[in-house]
Amino acid sequence: MPGPQTTETTASWSDVSFPLPLRSHQTRALAAIESSWSAGSQRSWVVLPPGAGKTLVGLEAARRRAQPVVIFSPNTAIQGQWIAEWQRFEPPDLTIGDDRALATPLSSLTYQSLATFDPEFDPDDDVGDASDDGDDPDSLLARLNTGGAALVEAMRATGPLTIILDECHHLLEVWGRLIAELLEELPQATVIALTATPPDSLTPTESELVDALFGPPLYATSIPALVRDGYLAPFAEFAWLVRPSAQESEWLIGEAERFAVLQTDLTETGIASTDFLEWIDRRFVSRTIDTGDDPVDHPGADRLDVDRLELDWYRLEQDEPELAAAALRFCTAGLLAVPPGATLREEHRRPPSADDWVALIKDYVETCLRPSSDERDQELLERIGAALPGIGYQLTRRGIRRGRSPVDRVIARSAAKTDASVEILAAESAELGDRLRAVALCDHERATATVPAGLRGVLRAEAGSARLLLDTLINDDRTGGLSPLMITGRTVAGATDTIAALSSFAHDQDPGLRLETVPVDDHDFVELRGWTSRQWVPIATRFFETGRSRVLIGTRALLGEGWDAQRVNVLVDLTTATTPTAVVQTRGRALRLDPHWPDKVAHTWSVVCVSDDHPGGAGDWDRFVRKHRGYLAVTDSGEIAVGVGHVDPGFSPYAAPPTGTFAANNAAMLVRAQNRCRIRDLWQIGSPYHDQLVHAVRLTSDRRTIARPELPSAALVAPELVPGDPAPRRDRGNTIMIIGGSAAVLITMIVLLLFGQDWAPALVIPMLAGGGWWLRQRRAADLAAGRRLAAWAEPPDLIDLGRAVADGLHAAGLSDRGAEAVSAAVDSGGGYRITLADVSTRTSEIFAEAMAELVAPIGSPRYLLPRYQPVPIADDAQQLRRAGARWSSGQPLDRQRVTYHAVPAVFGVNADRAGHLRTGWNRWVSAGEPIRAATAEGTGILVSTRGSSPIDVAAALRQVWE
Repeated sequence: MPGPQTTETTASWSDVSFPLPLRSHQTRALAAIESSWSAGSQRSWVVLPPGAGKTLVGLEAARRRAQPVVIFSPNTAIQGQWIAEWQRFEPPDLTIGDDRALATPLSSLTYQSLATFDPEFDPDDDVGDASDDGDDPDSLLARLNTGGAALVEAMRATGPLTIILDECHHLLEVWGRLIAELLEELPQATVIALTATPPDSLTPTESELVDALFGPPLYATSIPALVRDGYLAPFAEFAWLVRPSAQESEWLIGEAERFAVLQTDLTETGIASTDFLEWIDRRFVSRTIDTGDDPVDHPGADRLDVDRLELDWYRLEQDEPELAAAALRFCTAGLLAVPPGATLREEHRRPPSADDWVALIKDYVETCLRPSSDERDQELLERIGAALPGIGYQLTRRGIRRGRSPVDRVIARSAAKTDASVEILAAESAELGDRLRAVALCDHERATATVPAGLRGVLRAEAGSARLLLDTLINDDRTGGLSPLMITGRTVAGATDTIAALSSFAHDQDPGLRLETVPVDDHDFVELRGWTSRQWVPIATRFFETGRSRVLIGTRALLGEGWDAQRVNVLVDLTTATTPTAVVQTRGRALRLDPHWPDKVAHTWSVVCVSDDHPGGAGDWDRFVRKHRGYLAVTDSGEIAVGVGHVDPGFSPYAAPPTGTFAANNAAMLVRAQNRCRIRDLWQIGSPYHDQLVHAVRLTSDRRTIARPELPSAALVAPELVPGDPAPRRDRGNTIMIIGGSAAVLITMIVLLLFGQDWAPALVIPMLAGGGWWLRQRRAADLAAGRRLAAWAEPPDLIDLGRAVADGLHAAGLSDRGAEAVSAAVDSGGGYRITLADVSTRTSEIFAEAMAELVAPIGSPRYLLPRYQPVPIADDAQQLRRAGARWSSGQPLDRQRVTYHAVPAVFGVNADRAGHLRTGWNRWVSAGEPIRAATAEGTGILVSTRGSSPIDVAAALRQVWE
């Protein structure tokens, strides 16, 4: 089959151009692509967020390549976008089509148009039978049906061509394998891969495939970068936290009872041949197991060698991270001692969850109970099996397996989430008025299965559906006037007057439509029928953008990837999808610039349901955390941060806030949402940036810890003395001068009196003046010394701890910068964020982790550092002078209290590294030498301090964008 390209057509590529200027990031992306072509590469991969104009980048790059173009997209909506975008190029001499015959210079197709297989072929089969014509039995190309095979043949016949793979993160499994084979068949093809998903957010499978096909991305930019440049709308993330309804909570309490009984039983003694708590102690602390006779060393560990135990724990965290984390959360609950070599980090400082219990129970079952013939063990095994279904697990012959959890279904589809959507939309409507353009996304239009028997009377049949949300919004006085409209892949529905207005609007748009309104049983809305989703999606979108409906309800599948509406300014996310691709695409719907509102600010609301009535009640919170993992947004303090901390600085990725705080949290969210102008200002649109992530440590305390005013880097000066240093020597010269002078004056006065000089007593005046001056100086010096001691009695300045770590890293050759690069800021939640600026991302991560370990509760470090503190001194001048005088006289009052800090792992690898930290420590924090934990002194210190916090702060690792 001859290709569509001719000499005349080739010449016309240079005559076509895009009529508008390219954006700066588009120009950089195109330059990177052309540079790779100049270097001989034919495959390019570019990462641009939704709304960045990656379609234009792909078309312009293909135009410059000046050869036939075949575009593959994941769905028909995006396929149509490519066609519409090319039609903006001028003059319209080169046409674009959607035919697999490739009869036009540009062809826009879907991946499905290629990946169509013979009906009898299962593409998931690993091995096929050899074909009669000698084709590779594993080849997917050989299994294509007639249409797919014809497309491949047309591409072969075209000769050199450009293939654009849009949203290349979709290249999974069959599509990825098929595209890989196709590219091998087309060695002359130029390939341009485009995606909106950041490369570090891809799954390992996606990363491996994309890297094999294209290598590292040539160019990538982030959503915050495009907001700063003014190409995307500024936005903020919010969360509305709810508890299940009263009826749902009652059911959850009942479901939790059996597992609660099991937890109680497992903490008792004598219920098995080896009790659960005894077993986890042997498993993780003493590192011994009971073989039925005498305890023996656990493989790979030596109880008498601390270094070996530390190494064993490191291996456990690497090999079985979930099991190790569960064990450390048992330490937080007081059910287990801190294992040798372990460090309690932020994620461990919360009570164990149901999943933590299951992780340890699973190991207990497989290692201890199953192999045993003891009747007590078998009885306990049966009780465990009976209790696990209540938290979504099953005990099978192959072990404990996760099942479909009815608890998680209740949480995910709670009626409270639908009610919360009403509150959010009512509040946003009150704020925006006629400007409101809100989209509410659900997982499904209606329930896809009947409610299980155990949930009847707990969940409504349509719980969590778009239909239930539409009904609820229509029937609430605050939201009914917003004319909510539901559009899904098979239904258009709304209130009677809304549908009448839409029907009239649709007829104006397409007079050929013949639509009818159909009532719906058991609902307060009607449907509009007589058209297809290809017709109603663009028309309903225009209807929405004009404001005739101010709330659009739909599913992520229809209103997600490929759907655009520039005027969306509120997004309510009720979905359970947590993949990075789904998150980026969903939130990207609200980030387009609005030509009717240049100062548009978008709000994205996540509705999260959490129950403290059941150990599995945090499933929705965990989904919320996964949605924000790797996603950047502005905080209320103006930082652009990764994770749930940008929603609220007090939110932790490891545990939901107490349910008792939900009302206050929601009220705070509403207050923040009312000030869109402030949110816009926080983005600092137009200001410079590096477009890189920096790791930070956030420190919080019940006692408000405020840094002293930060000095300019050039003026950074370490304190003259730190706790543990000896007192400065008093200036004896002044004392000797005063005493000597007084003696000389007294002798002179006596001599003069003997010679009859009556005025001689007047010489006592300068002597008294000198003595008074000396006494005032002495008292002032003692008072200053006392005040210094009083300041040292307080917790250390957190920024000085950071400076000590930074200087230690610099001395060890692990950082290009030291104390001068440490910066600190106090966020709106009272947290104290410390970063190491102007260093690589990896260096900032090392610094943040070291800081977190330095202030964390002591686990089992290799070294400890002392921090000396004097006893507290009352704020009384006399007592301060007395303490200062005693200290100046040589009494070591500053060493009466000693607090120990764990030396961070990066410094604990050997004595030299620990010495580098000591240098910074002695300069900024305290005198003292590192103490090796394996010595007799170190062992004694560990016994008395393990699990204790050296300072009243909690550390949390965060990532911020700069």
